[in-house]
Amino acid sequence: MIRYECDRCGQELGANDAGRFIVKLEVYAAAGPVEFTAADLKRDHETEMHEVLKQLADANPDEVEDQTYRCLRFDLCRDCHRRLLQNPLGSARPTT
Repeated sequence: MIRYECDRCGQELGANDAGRFIVKLEVYAAAGPVEFTAADLKRDHETEMHEVLKQLADANPDEVEDQTYRCLRFDLCRDCHRRLLQNPLGSARPTT
């Protein structure tokens, strides 16, 4: 049996509870326009790729993922859902 609880306040939630809200948060690196110069085309890309692969082999996978892409899922109760919508980033500045 799967038990649900609010990931913010811990309130127990029913699987089919109308007061249970699912929040998905997707965070990824913003990619700007890619521009190549003549100097870029002359670089030793194979050596650079080997260096990147070596760094990735020694890196913590979660840290690498956090720098590129992360998808999170939360269950919220009605009150925490309402608070999230009022101030989604939890900042001191209220949203209008």
